Amino acid sequence: MAQNRFHTSPGPSQRQLRVGELIRHRLSELLLRAEVHDPDLNRHSITVGEVRTSPDLKVATAFVMTLGGRDSEEALDALRRNARELRHLVAKGLKLKYAPELRFHLDETFDRMDDTRRLFEDERVRRDIEAEPDDDRLD
Repeated sequence: MAQNRFHTSPGPSQRQLRVGELIRHRLSELLLRAEVHDPDLNRHSITVGEVRTSPDLKVATAFVMTLGGRDSEEALDALRRNARELRHLVAKGLKLKYAPELRFHLDETFDRMDDTRRLFEDERVRRDIEAEPDDDRLD
């Protein structure tokens, strides 16, 4: 059966995932080697946690964090200021039909994990989790 040419599934397509991962690797490489000549950007140790691409692959959103979470906003500003040059360098290293527009956001995954961990350590929550299931529930 022929598949609809528009992506309609709830998650990203295999191609979006693959291209996002390629862009993530390339961006990480560029930042590690300090290939962008901006001292404000190069003094930060930046990790690219994930890159999500739009279905048409023309926009790539990179989720980044600084080492220890220090000066995150400053690093984010430097990335946004250098987005055009980074876009050019990413496109140069990858064989894509279009150079995706790069957008940068702080990666809050670890913050959410810490919040979840603290929640599970709460005595009331632990009591609820460890409690015996109710026999009165409906099946």
